Amino acid sequence: MKRKRIALIAAGVIIVGVVTGYTLLDKSLGNNVEIESVIPNQATTAGAGEATNNTGASAGVAVTAEQLNGDWTLAETSKVYWSVTTSKETVNFVDNKVQGTWKVNIEDSTSMAGEGTVDMSALDSGNSQRDEHVKGEDFLSVTEFPQSTFVVKSFSELPAEWTEGATVPVEMKGTLTVKGVEKDVTFQSQAAYSGGQLMLSGTTTVAFSDFGLSNPHTVVLDTENNLEVRLELVLTK
Repeated sequence: MKRKRIALIAAGVIIVGVVTGYTLLDKSLGNNVEIESVIPNQATTAGAGEATNNTGASAGVAVTAEQLNGDWTLAETSKVYWSVTTSKETVNFVDNKVQGTWKVNIEDSTSMAGEGTVDMSALDSGNSQRDEHVKGEDFLSVTEFPQSTFVVKSFSELPAEWTEGATVPVEMKGTLTVKGVEKDVTFQSQAAYSGGQLMLSGTTTVAFSDFGLSNPHTVVLDTENNLEVRLELVLTK
């Protein structure tokens, strides 16, 4: 009877150990960061020259060119997300140390400009051990290359009429620089004006090899060769 009791206790300890180990492994390898869009309940983009609200219908209060045109600065609430898809799930890294400026002219998109800088030391996946590895010499070499940048070369034509809280499609072509390596990319985006702020949410896809990086796969998980870069920007005048 005593042996059976000992065996049952031992089995219980093993089960608890396995569950605990799996939980720790899941937290270590899994996703701990949820992407937060600066444009809530984002609507389907309308055609050129149109804007849509969350219901897809015409939005309300008109926004003037004077409100939109001019120089803008990225607010502290701006974030950049880097998303890596593994054989288990998509793991997100967030960076909330983003700085930059924009020049907007809805009458002449060719005169517009934009640039941003990301402090790569602030990269955070919710797992410090993983973050330190990614920032280390074997991968991003953040000590040597502390910043990543994006400089816009061209904007798509913007609609002449905007309305408060409505989204408009924006395509941005430019150069993304990571670890000192430049890559031409296109961000497919949506923008909206609300409460005196200009908000933009956009994504592009790049490959690790574009920046001389090796695929960060592990013995446990396979990793896709591509990663998504997502801008969630808030701009103020």
